[in-house]
Amino acid sequence: MPTAVPTDRERTAVQAYLRLLHTVRAAFGDDGPGPAGPAVLPVVPPSVLAETEAALEEAGLAGNEEEFFRMVGGWQPGG
Repeated sequence: MPTAVPTDRERTAVQAYLRLLHTVRAAFGDDGPGPAGPAVLPVVPPSVLAETEAALEEAGLAGNEEEFFRMVGGWQPGG
């Protein structure tokens, strides 16, 4: 596993992605949708999506790179 220190832009992208992830999880509740799915689809505020997209773009990331998910995992408790 690479030991390179993330850049400020990469850290910002990871933090924005985690905020988006936590927002989505909160919208669905701790247990996620039931077997038939949620009765009403939750809405993620456009500002949260825009912040994440801008941070990823600024860092030159698409948000699906293997290295990006390693960085995200490193920021998670127990990661």
